[in-house]
Amino acid sequence: MKKQKHLHKHEKAVRDLKTAKGQIDAIIRMIEDDRYCIDISTQILAVISLLKKANTKVLKTHIETCIKEAINASEEKTVESKLEELEKTIEYMEKHM
Repeated sequence: MKKQKHLHKHEKAVRDLKTAKGQIDAIIRMIEDDRYCIDISTQILAVISLLKKANTKVLKTHIETCIKEAINASEEKTVESKLEELEKTIEYMEKHM
């Protein structure tokens, strides 16, 4: 049941990820077909953008569900833990994106 709950709340991110997967398959075909490098690069950048968008949706959902649930349950240690996880993720994004 919990697995289905997570799937529902991440439905939009899953849709973006499936689109990205299809685009990656198309990029691979472009490379195999020896297509123009700039066209390939443009498509790669489009996938990167889509992946960033999906990540933003996942993080937003995390804030709206997991963190809010911990706050509503008055679980201070859990709230602190969730916020630390989010801070680490944001720091990682700053360094690598």
